[in-house]
Amino acid sequence: MIKSSDYRIGPFEIESVLLELDEVLESAVVGSPHPIRSQEVKAFIVLTSGVTATEELANKIFHYCKGHVAPYKIPRIIEFVTELPKTISGKIRRVELRAAEELRKAMKEKREHEYFSTKR
Repeated sequence: MIKSSDYRIGPFEIESVLLELDEVLESAVVGSPHPIRSQEVKAFIVLTSGVTATEELANKIFHYCKGHVAPYKIPRIIEFVTELPKTISGKIRRVELRAAEELRKAMKEKREHEYFSTKR
């Protein structure tokens, strides 16, 4: 569960919307620390083979989400990754993604394939 500006957001609805796009192979949505909102919605996305991570693709995904989920559920950050951490049974380990995100935010580190929504 992601708590952002007093909204409780379940990641599964957002992940389902992301998977509707042909370019998206897998996705995981977690909360990213934010000084005012408590957390903001961040999507980790694995692209299908042959698709390149670009700012144009990130903007396409942001725009698609705007038409398919409530405004407070739209991911504010998208990071393209090559794989997601998983358990032996294949479930995504969101706890690892959250911990890594908290560490990166504390160090003020920006990733190479990390894109921010222009509406902030």
